[in-house]
Order: sequence, then structure tokens, then C-alpha cells
Amino acid sequence: MPLWAAPASIAALQALGRDTIHESLGIEILEVGSDWVRGRMPVDRRTHQPYGLLHGGASVVLAESLGSIAAGLVVADSGARVVGLEVNANHLRAVRSGWVTGTARALHIGRSTHVWEIRIENDAGELSCISRLTMAVVAAKAQA
Repeated sequence: MPLWAAPASIAALQALGRDTIHESLGIEILEVGSDWVRGRMPVDRRTHQPYGLLHGGASVVLAESLGSIAAGLVVADSGARVVGLEVNANHLRAVRSGWVTGTARALHIGRSTHVWEIRIENDAGELSCISRLTMAVVAAKAQA
């Protein structure tokens, strides 16, 4: 069963990243399914830590970005907003170059919180990071 009422436009989602950290790190939104969002990020000088490996913080940015976009799609027609409450990540495999691709899928969709799992894989399809993101659903303010 689809999580969002209307199909998402990749171009519109990509445009959300203009002049943000997405643009700085080269994050691209690739695909949106009925209950998942997929994007990728280059592993290069923008995302390396000083030892030439993908920075764990960059992986967390990708994870939080994909989960936030997905959560936003869930509430898009309700007028509510979503904001991050907590994010964690386990970095399982070093990546030196190429791209990492993340896929966000819901673990829990509630009235006041969402929990998303984001799996980040290297070019060979090997899991490099697993992340969990908790989002708060904030009701729209009533207009006076």
C-alpha cells in the first residue's frame, strides 16, 4: 500500500536541495517508490574525512535527507510538517571512492512520529552504513 497519496516528482524533490547541503555534497534523488525514497552521494573530496574515507557525518547527512524527504511525502497533503528528533548510524564498511546509494523505508508511521531505516550501500551493493531516523510530525498551526 502506498505511503503517499500523490506520486512524487524527482525533479521537484531534487529542486528542494538547491542551495542546501545537498548541493554542497552532491546528493541526488534517484527514485521514489510507493513506500521508499532512494538517493545517492559521491564519495570524493567533498565527502571524505582526512584519511581518504567516506566521512561518517556525510553518510548521516544522506540518511537524514532521504528519511526526511520520505516523511515529508507522507504528510504532504495534511498540512503537517516533519522535523528530525534523532538519528543514529552504524558505519559497517569503509568507502574510498565512487558513490553510495541510500534507500529510506518506513519502520513506523504514527500520528506524532515516524521511524525510518536507511540502508546505504557502496557501488558493489555492499552495506556500508545502516541508519535509523526518528521524525516528529508537527501539526499545522490554525489560522486566526
